[in-house]
Amino acid sequence: MALKRDRNPMPGFVRDALVEEELMAAYEARPDYQQNDYLWWIASPKREETRRKRLAQMVDELKRGDVYMRMAWRGGR
Repeated sequence: MALKRDRNPMPGFVRDALVEEELMAAYEARPDYQQNDYLWWIASPKREETRRKRLAQMVDELKRGDVYMRMAWRGGR
């Protein structure tokens, strides 16, 4: 499903974390809206601490595979 809004750019620190944790494929397997939501949600806070906390949550959710924004997600199953 194509996004009806602009795609948010991926900050370098997010890309670095996905590569380091070997989660880029898991991220790219998520629907476009989830990718876009994660990027906006992580990059939007003013405080670095909040951005890092949100990044850690996304990384954890991608590792688990069945969670999106603290909600159950069934993915392609």
